[in-house]
Amino acid sequence: MSGTSSMIVTGLTAAALATVGFLGHQAAANVPPGLRHPASGAAAAVRQALPDKDRPTALPVRSGTGERVVYSLKGDRVWLVEAGDKVSRTFGVSPGTVDPARGTYRVTSRSGAVTGSDGVPVEHVVRFTGVDGTAIGFSAAVDGSAPVLDPQERTGGIRETRADGAAMWKFATIGRTVVVVP
Repeated sequence: MSGTSSMIVTGLTAAALATVGFLGHQAAANVPPGLRHPASGAAAAVRQALPDKDRPTALPVRSGTGERVVYSLKGDRVWLVEAGDKVSRTFGVSPGTVDPARGTYRVTSRSGAVTGSDGVPVEHVVRFTGVDGTAIGFSAAVDGSAPVLDPQERTGGIRETRADGAAMWKFATIGRTVVVVP
């Protein structure tokens, strides 16, 4: 190689290494905190760090064990989970204006048919907690509508379709575990 050619190759190599270094730095700076130093269970951490849009129907990790209802606040989704972590049904929901805190609850009461806090007749009401006097639970509007939310009104109804409400009613009997995840 001539002196000029070797200088060009050296210059291109240096530019390429600088670009790779810069891109590597950018990638490292944008790694989610839970993945910066993965230890044991790294595969689970990677799965958990994936955005919900990449796996909207996957049962969230760290959502409890045994038969349970899992409710994702961020995903507005419910999973009915049988023994052995077998999901028997998953579906989207429309939350009220008051969210429950993350945690584990038990179904405390049920009503076949009532009027929701928004004035709409609902069926298959499954309640599991309350927040400052507002009951929180799952229900289905008899007319099949989603709630029309007024941020000034405190509503704790998490609306399902009528078919999903019927499945919840059958599955979530008194005492059934409900796990609320982010």
